Amino acid sequence: MNKNSINRCSWADNKYPEMQLYHDTEWGVPVHQDTRLFEFLVLEGAQAGLSWSTILKKRQDYRRAFDNFDVKRVAEFKIRTVNKLLNSPNSNIVRNRLKIQSGITNARAFIKVQYEFGSFDNYLWRFVEGGKTKHNFFKNYQQVPVRSAESDNLSKDLKAKGFSFVGSTICYAMMQAVGLVNDHVTNCFRHKELLEINNK
Repeated sequence: MNKNSINRCSWADNKYPEMQLYHDTEWGVPVHQDTRLFEFLVLEGAQAGLSWSTILKKRQDYRRAFDNFDVKRVAEFKIRTVNKLLNSPNSNIVRNRLKIQSGITNARAFIKVQYEFGSFDNYLWRFVEGGKTKHNFFKNYQQVPVRSAESDNLSKDLKAKGFSFVGSTICYAMMQAVGLVNDHVTNCFRHKELLEINNK
């Protein structure tokens, strides 16, 4: 099958190959590994005010900067690490002090959640009914919301636990990314595939 001739969500049907690959292989697939959940928490926070394609292009740089999203190591980052990431010519992440500091703050809060719930995965999936993907059936991407009651609840709880850059819109984007919701439009080939994955 010609990958350029299949139907996909409009935001991924563009000239950026990394966006198509991400859409076709990752977006909406349920994630249960804490390291990957922490990665998306950092990346979605970094995206605030920017395009997702910008962050995807810097993804490998973020993995290097944040020690492959080893949450325990990131939690130990000091102010000198923040300054290095801000000022080093070799650093290609978004150079925003608040966003970088947020990654460290969130790592420390993340560890506390792991301790309380056994894993961040156990905690996160409580915010969708039955701990299973919520499948939506939108016909076009204009119908897809930017927040939901579930993301409002998640945002409120994360903030109470000391997380930052976790507004409801950011939380909903993360929920879409890691499969808490399936927001592929109904004529996108991935919508049916994710339905089948969850029904196995």
